[in-house]
Amino acid sequence: MQKFFGLNVTGTLDIETLEVMKKPRCGVPDVAAYSTFGGRPKWQTNKLTYRIENYTPDIPVREVDDSIKRALQVWADVTPLRFTRIYSSTADIMISFATKDHGDGNPFDGPQGTLAHAFAPSPGIGGDAHFDDDEFFTFRSSGASYILFLVAAHEFGHSLGLSHSNNPGALMFPTYSFTDPDHFSLHSDDIRGIQSIYPPVQTTTRAVQMTTRACNFNMILDAVTTFRGETMFFKDSFFWHRSPSRSVSQLQIKSFWPNAPDNIDAAYEDPVQDKVFFFKGRQVWAFNGNNVEPGYPKTLSSFGLPPSVTKVSAAVHNKNSGKTLLFFDIYYYSYDEKMKKMDKGNPKRLKDGFPEVTAGVTAAHLFNGNIYLFSGTKVYEFSSSRNLHCVLNNNYFLPC
Repeated sequence: MQKFFGLNVTGTLDIETLEVMKKPRCGVPDVAAYSTFGGRPKWQTNKLTYRIENYTPDIPVREVDDSIKRALQVWADVTPLRFTRIYSSTADIMISFATKDHGDGNPFDGPQGTLAHAFAPSPGIGGDAHFDDDEFFTFRSSGASYILFLVAAHEFGHSLGLSHSNNPGALMFPTYSFTDPDHFSLHSDDIRGIQSIYPPVQTTTRAVQMTTRACNFNMILDAVTTFRGETMFFKDSFFWHRSPSRSVSQLQIKSFWPNAPDNIDAAYEDPVQDKVFFFKGRQVWAFNGNNVEPGYPKTLSSFGLPPSVTKVSAAVHNKNSGKTLLFFDIYYYSYDEKMKKMDKGNPKRLKDGFPEVTAGVTAAHLFNGNIYLFSGTKVYEFSSSRNLHCVLNNNYFLPC
């Protein structure tokens, strides 16, 4: 248990271990990773039904209905799964509120302990989710209560075949932590886990073509950006994401960001704001996790760019300086994220700031303190002081 929760492994019941044991949590036993249940149980259909058998008195019926619907949609947004509510007979996922011994051989323990539990996909009780009605559930507020949407989204992960994760930022981490439900986004660990069971729909031919294109020296990437410790490489409606361990996998853009456009022009991450920005044409989208920020998409003028800039072809953010470089044609602009305005002296000519790059920049990103500018089929590696280190093939960072 100490190893799973990232504690100092002492083998004794010390104060730190006791504090973790006292935290409110899910009643499903811990495993590891992102992880799946033994035997990797899954539903054999993508069209599932659910039924709410009874209600908690803590919040109005409509708020329970909304919380359950949104919790299921969390998983529908990143998989081919679709959920339909029924009001009679037996559904795939039966949802109920109960206390103490409630007939499933896994009694609840009263307030401030196990919040809920759910069963992996299987006939009978499989997929069902039970919530401890000795707890106090709320629709949005926190404090001494628990947001039903957050608890339900976690439990439905179990209903679909996921076990617990040992990543503290993941929804499937076993202990409850408050997140504003209006700004909730599914962690990439959860997405990788659920898509390992229910892969995004794509044709075999298209998948093979895209995998082959990752190793194509003539391929010109649409955009590159970091995102919560990983690096994303975009082309058409797909992207490859590379973890710090150098493992690479390929996904559809809309399987990860449902409201994002395909064929984006540029992208960058501002880790201070915990946002990633996508550019396409005269518009820009901002995402917190997988959710589009309110008010987006906006026009390029929101960055202070003039009407003559019809698209941003590449973007890169330096978290140390707080500046974002936006590339257009043979020019680039420097945007101050803190001040929310362009720096003086914009635009600058590309050849003045990066004299070795003779053509337009099609993608850019920062890695280990170096700036990488993608131009045509080449990648130019510059130091933070803009000295050219070397010129690489465009698929240098991809698995080739």
